[in-house]
Amino acid sequence: MRGGMRVGVEVGGTFTDLVVDDGNSVRVAKVPSTPAVPEIGALNAIEAAGIDLTRVSDLVHGSTVATNAVLERKGAKVCLFVTRGTRDMLLLQRHARSAVYDIHYRKPEPVVPRDATFEIDERLASDGQVLTSLDETAARAVVQRALAGGAYEAVAISFLNSFANEAHERQMAEIVRAEFPDLTVTCSADVCREFREYERTSTTTLSAYVQPVIQRYLDRFVAELDRRGFAGTFSIMQSNGGRMPARAMGQNAIAALFSGPAGGVVGAVRSLAEAGYRNLITLDMGGTSTDVCLIGDGVPELSSETMIDGLPVKTPVIDIATVGAGGGSIAWVDDGGLLRVGPQSAGAMPGPACYGRGGEVPTVTDAHLIRGTLQAGSFLGGTMSVDRDASLGAFSGLSDQFSTDTEQLADDVIRLAESNIVRAIQQVSTERGRDPRDYVIVPFGGAGPLHAARVAEDLGVDTVVVPSNAGVLSAAGLLMSDYVHYRARSGKIMLTETGVQQIRETVDALQAEIETYLTEVGISDTLEFTRLLEMRYVGQAFEVTVTLPDGPLDNLTDTMVAELFAEQHHRIFEFSKPSDQPVEIVSVRLGARTPSVPLTIAKRTPASDGVAEQISLIDQGQQVVCTKTTRDQLTEKAMTGPVLIEDGTSTIYVPGGWGVRVDGHGNVVVENEGA
Repeated sequence: MRGGMRVGVEVGGTFTDLVVDDGNSVRVAKVPSTPAVPEIGALNAIEAAGIDLTRVSDLVHGSTVATNAVLERKGAKVCLFVTRGTRDMLLLQRHARSAVYDIHYRKPEPVVPRDATFEIDERLASDGQVLTSLDETAARAVVQRALAGGAYEAVAISFLNSFANEAHERQMAEIVRAEFPDLTVTCSADVCREFREYERTSTTTLSAYVQPVIQRYLDRFVAELDRRGFAGTFSIMQSNGGRMPARAMGQNAIAALFSGPAGGVVGAVRSLAEAGYRNLITLDMGGTSTDVCLIGDGVPELSSETMIDGLPVKTPVIDIATVGAGGGSIAWVDDGGLLRVGPQSAGAMPGPACYGRGGEVPTVTDAHLIRGTLQAGSFLGGTMSVDRDASLGAFSGLSDQFSTDTEQLADDVIRLAESNIVRAIQQVSTERGRDPRDYVIVPFGGAGPLHAARVAEDLGVDTVVVPSNAGVLSAAGLLMSDYVHYRARSGKIMLTETGVQQIRETVDALQAEIETYLTEVGISDTLEFTRLLEMRYVGQAFEVTVTLPDGPLDNLTDTMVAELFAEQHHRIFEFSKPSDQPVEIVSVRLGARTPSVPLTIAKRTPASDGVAEQISLIDQGQQVVCTKTTRDQLTEKAMTGPVLIEDGTSTIYVPGGWGVRVDGHGNVVVENEGA
């Protein structure tokens, strides 16, 4: 990592972004994605940046391959082995309904159907004791009957209570590998060693479902990199905001489910740290969706569970909310005759109508081009031609339907997209007891800086900070990320003096496991550890995450842990019980990370050439005269909006009533002048 050229490449739904750090400067590239063959987009970005792969020592990659495999149901055909009596677990799910008033509601469809689920005679108690031993002869017969036809590409194994004792799963995996060595085998003990059987089994089957897809993708990518002379380290971004060597994805592909959005959050945090910004709301608006995340005191919140396509995934992920409001989001009319935007997207192919790839539906990008907040001659720094007439044609049907001017309708579409983003931010802030006015908004992605000031205005936020290379910040975040690995162990521990000793022993055991594993996958750097406890009052059915203090745990007491728990519980739920109420720990989680290598920061000198020009555009229903300039021409002296700032891979819009300047760290700061 510490010598040679470093490259981060992130494959998004519409564009593939690349950042290269050669030790002296940072260069960027942005090219259209190729969804059918994602690695082609990544290789195109490498070629567009003129990179000699023989000089690259560190290549970090993030993509939507795993996400798309689940959403499009294009993963592997998976066979699941479970404990006898639990065959219907994936179908029963939980009693909760995501749409309470939808009379046509149906539970999410699991990726493994019932006829691909097979029962094995074995049983463990909740503490891991063997109640019924696994009969290897009978299990082998089930395996042969289930897999003999060659209908499956992957096998998932999730036995009842195996989080407490993995022995039966290991036995079963060996039987499958002995009989069918070419099949991918995924054990819940490797993916999610935590309680709650449905969530653990769902996570295991999803991991098995995407594993062959990820592996084939990486194999093709690595083969092409090797052909071009690449001999450096190749790592993959994970949903938790850290990366791991590509070969580590062989055991837990589900960890890379949301790698793209996580890279952007890391990039925002690291980019603004030196400028002193610690409380951030990130706004990552790309071609397909917008991802928002709240960061308090410089640390993104981790969630122990997330959902994809209605299915639970129990793995540490950066707590990101996603809304279908990207540049490719389609404007349409619902059954009630109301104008809507998203979540359907034109994607990369055919994309917005203005891209000239066959797109015919009106999108947010087309709306920007029509109303003037995107300029045809400067799209992607002038490297990509777009057709405003095609955008007008795509919007003509909608404007006729509403009997309104096309430019006004385009402005309405932008305002609707912004209202969707506002609701997403409220989901991670006000709905969780956080006041967004205590934060700055950090927009990135190709479209984020276009919308950020108006979104901030609706939320009462007075400051927007746009970091350098905002249009490719997710790729930059890949290079700023640490190697990160989490492991957890479930088991009830009462919060007593004896319980604290159990916590210490569990942390020590997890640390030894992590150190051994990371050494096996080639990571030998100094590790920093984060200790997390999933805690609850006895009788509760949900937990809160408590972070233990750094340093040795020798002086940790049950009173200290109880105070940390009460404080966190009160912050989330606005109450905590008296100190004599019994508290229990249900899981211990340990995270390990290596120190990262910062990006090269070149000293910025404002450009002396270039002339700002006046253009006309529509904003909130009004025709306004706007100053168009470039980021290179900005100085620390504030300009007053409306200003349109072109930044190569993104465009920043500063509306009237807002000022814009560059701070000492090269960030563009947009501030509400009426605040």
